[in-house]
Amino acid sequence: MSTTKWTIDPTHSEVSFKVKHLVISTVTGYFRKFEGAAESTSDDFSGANVSFAADIDSIDTNQADRDGHLKSPDFFDAANHPQLTFSGTVENQGGDYKLVGDLTLRGTSKAVELDVDFGGVAGDPYGQTKAGFEIEGKINRKDFGLSWSAVTEAGNVVVSDNVRLILSVQLVKQVEAEATA
Repeated sequence: MSTTKWTIDPTHSEVSFKVKHLVISTVTGYFRKFEGAAESTSDDFSGANVSFAADIDSIDTNQADRDGHLKSPDFFDAANHPQLTFSGTVENQGGDYKLVGDLTLRGTSKAVELDVDFGGVAGDPYGQTKAGFEIEGKINRKDFGLSWSAVTEAGNVVVSDNVRLILSVQLVKQVEAEATA
């Protein structure tokens, strides 16, 4: 059985997160620099090995002061932990896809399970083969040492512990170079 290698197409992918602010609204953030790969032996990606990394310094919530705070030791501590990483596999559980593996943030690794919507495989106008995925799940930020917290005078929590992860990923099938003699 042959293995097919795939890499993330960053121009057709995005990595975001959402967290409640003051319990009444949601702040959305993005990681602008990331990379990832998958190795699959099946057309439906069942059992595929997946690796992913995002640069913490690329965090973008559309507000520079908040981004600086998120990069600080209060949250991600980008100076000492410059990347978040994931390593795991795709599981097809009776037609429901899950991405199961270890997420590492701030030097702490925890097992996570994310829901996957496999959009299928298609060719693009440039002769490349692409595969699409929508990936979602929740983590508790405090499980990874992102424990900064504050409460307003009225008793509202400033930042929720629960964070939604939302990835829209397009992979590009890698073509092996032919050996020349």
